[in-house]
Amino acid sequence: MKKYLAEAIGTMFLVLMACGSAVLAGPKIGVLGIGLCFGLVLVCLCYCIGNISGCHVNPAVSFGMWVAGKINTKEFIGYVVSQLIGAAIGAGFLYWFVNMDGGYDFGGITEGVADLAANVMQPGATPGMALFAEILFTFFFVLVIFGVTDEKYGFGNFAGLAIGLALGLVNIVGIPVDNCSVNPARSFGPALWSPGAWPDFWIMVVGPLVGALIAAICWKAVLSARAQKESMQELG
Repeated sequence: MKKYLAEAIGTMFLVLMACGSAVLAGPKIGVLGIGLCFGLVLVCLCYCIGNISGCHVNPAVSFGMWVAGKINTKEFIGYVVSQLIGAAIGAGFLYWFVNMDGGYDFGGITEGVADLAANVMQPGATPGMALFAEILFTFFFVLVIFGVTDEKYGFGNFAGLAIGLALGLVNIVGIPVDNCSVNPARSFGPALWSPGAWPDFWIMVVGPLVGALIAAICWKAVLSARAQKESMQELG
């Protein structure tokens, strides 16, 4: 149960702090600053709850871990439910906060369509472009997670730093397309409070899940090739 609680709290703060950076400070810090905030929040969470739940805080990451056999089906369902609940609470806090005053600057969103930095296609972007971006960026992000957290080939205490940097990078590149999701829970929370985001929501689910699936398959292939090479070296 403590794993699921950690995932709920972690996802709540990811949505509250990272999306909050776009909503409350976006015009002042810009895309680069917003991306950095997403990465820094995840770095903090990795070192806070990583030893409890692995700090997935993302259904796509949990899906990739499930495909790779690192968590079972029961855990996968528990993780996703916890993440969605946490995202809803985090977005609710953000909605409550920004409505305490009469107005605020919008940043990292399409004003008038989706508030709370919800994931919607930006002007000029097409569904195909957004879907392709979500698949590729999630593929990269989840592959980094597999690599740096691997028990044999990973980077130990530096894993959280690499994971946070990866999330920051994909946000810097992806925000101009669709505000960058790579995380269905991150999209789900703000969409609950921003009805205008629902038409594009499917992209933020399908894209990350496909990207995570590709990452899991590729990482398993890499490990298999590495094992075969080491086996041949031992025999030689």
